[in-house]
Amino acid sequence: MNDLTKIYEKLKHDIGEKRFEHSLRVAKTAEKMAGKFGVDPKKAFMSGLVHDCAKYNEESYIKKFNIDRAAYPVSSIKDPVLHAFLGAEVAKKVYNIYDEDILNAIKYHTTGREAMSDLEKIIFIADAIEPGREFEGIENIREVAYNNLDDALLLLLDSNIVFLINKKALINPLSFEARNYLIEEKNGKIRCNS
Repeated sequence: MNDLTKIYEKLKHDIGEKRFEHSLRVAKTAEKMAGKFGVDPKKAFMSGLVHDCAKYNEESYIKKFNIDRAAYPVSSIKDPVLHAFLGAEVAKKVYNIYDEDILNAIKYHTTGREAMSDLEKIIFIADAIEPGREFEGIENIREVAYNNLDDALLLLLDSNIVFLINKKALINPLSFEARNYLIEEKNGKIRCNS
């Protein structure tokens, strides 16, 4: 189903008009960022477009594809990050996307992880800074995002973690691992491959 028109129609049907509009803004933001950082803009656009493809339909996809939820690092079926991990499977099985870079960008767009690729960082960031999002500090993060992916990612991880702490919500360990990895990398304790 790689015809863009069909993907648009399927996404609108599955996630609704409002979430589709968000996804389209993420796709366009990611495409713009990709051009700045030497990442394939088509991959960035597609990753952003389908990043929420499993949202609102987690239970039905788990049943439809006979997926063991325990295979994902989430606390429950209601875990707000489940759609990201499940989304990689849905992107493959429903949208015929097999590119591992795109699938990983979808999978880790809510938690991050250690040693994220630039595409993964772009989707994580674009999801937060797309023009429809508003929260305290977003203008600074938007400015940083077009200059330094790691700095923007660290700002967002810190912001997300503090937000979740204040809500007394569970925090996925992958977010801590992503943050700690970035800090160690910045302090020269991890050798960069890029």
